[in-house]
Amino acid sequence: MKQFIDFLPLILFFVIAKMEPRTVMLLGHDLQIGGIISATACLIVSTLAVYGLLWYRNKRLDAGQVITLVSVLVLGGMTVLVRDETFLKWKAPLVNGVLSAAFLFSRWRGGPWLIERLLSGNLTLPSSVWCKLNLSWGLFFAALGFANWYVAFVLPGDFWISFKVFGNLGLTLVFVIVQMVLLSRYIKQQARDLTETP
Repeated sequence: MKQFIDFLPLILFFVIAKMEPRTVMLLGHDLQIGGIISATACLIVSTLAVYGLLWYRNKRLDAGQVITLVSVLVLGGMTVLVRDETFLKWKAPLVNGVLSAAFLFSRWRGGPWLIERLLSGNLTLPSSVWCKLNLSWGLFFAALGFANWYVAFVLPGDFWISFKVFGNLGLTLVFVIVQMVLLSRYIKQQARDLTETP
């Protein structure tokens, strides 16, 4: 359910971005709906609403949610203010770049890998596996950031809108499934250890 709630602003963005622009009357004011600028405005409002509700309910936001919120507010706000989609196109490459750096440099100050800090409460792995898992997530986010940059700035047209919503989700889903398959032997071993414990 949490993943759907996080994804809701992107779904609204996609729907409005794909609409033909039209003017509607709202509270006595003409409002244009459809196209990138109004979709970005909707993205900002819906992201604030969703993350505001999550913060109200949980009294905190995950680091990834904070990064997303700040990038939507800054880059989305600049897109609406200047009426130039270039700022919004930079959101996915920058967010994925920050996430990649967070994973790859997470041991710079010592302590466990970032992935280990996130998952160690649910999974016990040898340190070499934590290292490989963390490296794979760091490289995945770097590759995803590059893919988003390429689609947004090299490929023609507005294919980047569809890729931003569905490409990122599909690639992440495939990556997570591959990770689960690779980690399945450790998960099965832990399940056996739990059932054998008196």
